Amino acid sequence: MQTLKIRFKGDSVMLLQELLNKAGYNLIVDGDFGKKTEDAVKDFQKKNNLIIDGIAGAKTWMKLNPATAGQNKFLAEQDLIDLAKELKVEVAAVKAVYEVESSGRGFLTSGKPKILFEGHIFWKRLKKHGLNPSELKAGNEDVLYSKWTTKFYKGGEREYERLNKAKKIHKAAAMESASWGIFQIMGYHYKKVGYNSVEDYVKVMNKSERFHLMAFGKFIKSEGLVKHLKNNNWAKFARGYNGAGYKKNKYDTKLATAYKKYSN
Repeated sequence: MQTLKIRFKGDSVMLLQELLNKAGYNLIVDGDFGKKTEDAVKDFQKKNNLIIDGIAGAKTWMKLNPATAGQNKFLAEQDLIDLAKELKVEVAAVKAVYEVESSGRGFLTSGKPKILFEGHIFWKRLKKHGLNPSELKAGNEDVLYSKWTTKFYKGGEREYERLNKAKKIHKAAAMESASWGIFQIMGYHYKKVGYNSVEDYVKVMNKSERFHLMAFGKFIKSEGLVKHLKNNNWAKFARGYNGAGYKKNKYDTKLATAYKKYSN
């Protein structure tokens, strides 16, 4: 479903209002996402142990849908509060990073963690494991290539098809070559996020988004980025987390805007 927030209008907003009314609210179903609809979304998120941001994203839709109401792998507001305490930063700063840098949700509807397999990373990881990727390329061109490209991405559940194909070549290198969970941290960072092996990292990524958040906290600690959160230095944080291209995608501006919203 479409992600909806305040000032949005249209049929999708009407559907949201109808579902909220079924959940016990008393909204005028007019297709206008105003303050009352936002307040209802926030209250619904609070009651369902979700991040309270007033944005009707995938997780809110899934909770509103009775068929998926039992989903229990999502992040809760308290999880972000706990991380903020651990890092000694403002909750607003953590929520800003969550909004801008997360992939929206960490799990597919199947219950598997969200992944994206990177064939150029697989090329490098095979070398780290002592193999020559050039000798293994034939028949594996969609999962093994020397330069980054998006043309082999399948998205969603079908990324597991690519991962499983790569596992047949080398299991550990394949898992190291996928980004995992809500913050899409690469498998080869498993030591930075506190695990002895990529297998242990992947096993935990299957549990819940709380574990994704814990890995994220350890990752930004290892990269020396926590100080930038403390100082609200969004440009330096974005550069460290997103790389030199952060300006092009306006990550620093988006983080600053989200921080201001949650500070209020």
